[in-house]
Amino acid sequence: MTLPSLQPVTLDGGIVRLEPLAPRHAGDLAQIGLHPELWRLQPEPVETPDDMRRYVDRALAAQHDGTCLPFVIVRQDNGQVIGTTRYMDIALAHKRLEIGATWLTPSSQRSGANTEAKFLLLQHAFETIGIIRVVFKTELGNAQSRQAILRIGGVEEGVFRKHLIAQSGRARDMVYFAILDEDWPSVKARLLARLRRPA
Repeated sequence: MTLPSLQPVTLDGGIVRLEPLAPRHAGDLAQIGLHPELWRLQPEPVETPDDMRRYVDRALAAQHDGTCLPFVIVRQDNGQVIGTTRYMDIALAHKRLEIGATWLTPSSQRSGANTEAKFLLLQHAFETIGIIRVVFKTELGNAQSRQAILRIGGVEEGVFRKHLIAQSGRARDMVYFAILDEDWPSVKARLLARLRRPA
């Protein structure tokens, strides 16, 4: 059975909420997202406010094509935009999508924000949309990202060598992970336990 198309939605948690990305967010994202370390292993660097505007425009164009549903990550306590994430490579006919293009400004890393953002996206994917396979991928050399995906319950499935090409021409070896619908109950329990821990 084919699932209905995805529509923009706001997902609320205790630490963060995920709001639909809009052109107006480009300025806020530029203020908190031009740190070089965020883009070192990404396909294309984002170094200026104009770069960030183009980054947002491309995400919204992919949303229009039906292959992406991008969000900004907003702190619940003060309403500050702290990063972005998205559903991408959406294949509803196969009940599959990817969670990716996630980054948080350095001051919000290791704060519980990423864990809760992933929880909200996974819960919506499995429990509302009816997805049966959620994919994550990261560059082989990105040890921090690989460990973060394993911590939330992603199962490593293998390395795709020279799978993507960065804007610079550098070939990128990508590690693929997935969480399946039958994995979700145990992953959900693990994530909820982590979110309940004192900060």
